[in-house]
Amino acid sequence: MYYGQVEGTDIVVVDDRFKACFAGHVRVERLWTGARWAEGPAWFAAGRYLVWSDIPNNRMLRYVEPSGEVSVFRENSNNSNGNTVDNHGRLVTCEHLTRRVTRTEFDGSIRVLASHWQGKRLNSPNDVVVKSDDSIWFTDPAYGIDSDYEGDRQAQEIEGCHVYRIDPDSGEVERVIDNMIRPNGLAFSPDEALLYVVDTGATHVPNGPRHIRSYHVAADGKSLSGGDVFVESTSGLFDGFRVDTEGRIWTSTAEGVHVYASDGMLIGKILIPETVANVAFGGAKRNRLFIMGTTSLYSLYTFAKGARVG
Repeated sequence: MYYGQVEGTDIVVVDDRFKACFAGHVRVERLWTGARWAEGPAWFAAGRYLVWSDIPNNRMLRYVEPSGEVSVFRENSNNSNGNTVDNHGRLVTCEHLTRRVTRTEFDGSIRVLASHWQGKRLNSPNDVVVKSDDSIWFTDPAYGIDSDYEGDRQAQEIEGCHVYRIDPDSGEVERVIDNMIRPNGLAFSPDEALLYVVDTGATHVPNGPRHIRSYHVAADGKSLSGGDVFVESTSGLFDGFRVDTEGRIWTSTAEGVHVYASDGMLIGKILIPETVANVAFGGAKRNRLFIMGTTSLYSLYTFAKGARVG
């Protein structure tokens, strides 16, 4: 069901560069409501539909663009969180309940890609991205085992919360970042020279991190260096985000979506009347921004295009 423009939404230009991102007449639309905590949007271009997670309700939902229909994509989704589409069009999912990363194959079967590191169970994989070389990178905070709300309360087997890479050839799970408190959303720059990662450590440490850090990717495509703070959140915490073809970051915040230029300058805001957890670019031209409000799915047409599908 289409709900139309919603009171409390607005587009705020902070820097004139943001004016190049949208037509002057566009408005935020609410497409659906009824979730408890909407997360993990992933766009499937071949079917023109968006899949996302409703974590506490233990289900995944699907929005079909041509018809506007929303239906349950998967019941008992193992409290799925982050999703993405790999380079072959398959769904890759982070699951809180089973503490693993899975891939849905073309025949509908589910393959486990990662569940352990050095013989110990992962915490609760949170967000995931696929690089052009088919390697899969994911964050592993402990939000899914901190309580029974988004999974099952369980003890950590791995000390700390880290970022991992799954090798496309061997399937080996390698830890690539070990100095974050609560790694969360992540994405590569358009040329994959940088990896951006959110740290939401402020949820567990007084005055803890609420920022995005940037890491340089070495020539081997997997080694990282740097890790400087790229931007600090000015509204709650960052969570999931996407990068467009111009290197701008479109990230979730407590007041909606904040947009940063590639130099780290805040250039604009998309105000949403509830906390936003994640976003994704989709649509036939990859220029439709889908926004995961706490309970609702919103969208906005832009002049920007997502740097990658999913």
